[in-house]
Amino acid sequence: MSWQASVHDLVQSHRITAVIYAAAKLDLAEAIGDSEKSVAELARLVSADEGALRRLLVGLTTLGLCKQLGGDRFAMTDLGRQLDAAAEPSFKDWVLFEGEMLAQSWSGLVESVRTGRTATQLRGDGDDRYAATGQATEWTRRFNAAMVNLTRTIVPRIVAAHDFAASRVVMDVGGGTGELIGGVLQRIPHVKGIAFDLARCEADAHAHFDRLGITDRCRFVAGSFFEKIPDGADTIMMKSIIHNWNDDRCAVILRNCRDALPPGGTLIVIERIMPEHATMDPQDRSCVMSDLNMLRGPGGRERTEDEYRRLVIPAGFAFTGTTSIGPFSLIKFERASG
Repeated sequence: MSWQASVHDLVQSHRITAVIYAAAKLDLAEAIGDSEKSVAELARLVSADEGALRRLLVGLTTLGLCKQLGGDRFAMTDLGRQLDAAAEPSFKDWVLFEGEMLAQSWSGLVESVRTGRTATQLRGDGDDRYAATGQATEWTRRFNAAMVNLTRTIVPRIVAAHDFAASRVVMDVGGGTGELIGGVLQRIPHVKGIAFDLARCEADAHAHFDRLGITDRCRFVAGSFFEKIPDGADTIMMKSIIHNWNDDRCAVILRNCRDALPPGGTLIVIERIMPEHATMDPQDRSCVMSDLNMLRGPGGRERTEDEYRRLVIPAGFAFTGTTSIGPFSLIKFERASG
């Protein structure tokens, strides 16, 4: 009889997250490296109990992250190497964010479904999780690092999907520490860039631009996109910004984008596209899970393509096209005249 998933199997998925998180927290991928190591050697390297560590390594083997070799030795697989902070790609910071921050947030999903309120609202901390995090909390650091992991994997697809030939100045609104704008400028030498975000991101953004050698072409501007977005760019990018907010707050952001762009300027919205009718397809599941994460987190939502059009066009834009870029889509608009 072939194995078939049941609810009993599905509900244990949190154990997989815990196993992967433990491997990342113990720096196992870095300790094993590109070679193979015995359990005894690894236990010394990561300061763990030898017997317990072996059990974790066996668990990682069943997930395809490790492989068990002769003599009780283990090596990382190509998939497992993504837990190494120096790997390309690396998702280590995302794993730490998921295991330390998001897993806790999801434990209150029942209350959010019953009330329609976010975790922050249910705690009585106000409506804005991002404002509530303060200037430089551990949540903010973990969040920014996780976003860097995700953005690095998508930058080449963004550059391939949009022709930046006519762009002169590109601004990343909600640009964090500058990973997206920095990646674009590295690949498109004629473009200048602006990263626009809260002041708490500025120091890390400047350091990142310095590492990339683009300080002469890219600057950071501090501010809130709910108040005013600086002008000076002919192209605005927003990745994973609109999905954070409800329609009313998105309308404010989008009107500010319109005011910042010249007539004919380009707005690039990079988001997941919610399926009209969800299936068991892994990409549908990923998008729907992100939607529930928005319900529990900042209070936004994932939207269908039609919902994005109905949200953006009234703010003074014309829809010009959508391109799939893996799990995300690049939705392009042009600022209308007048």
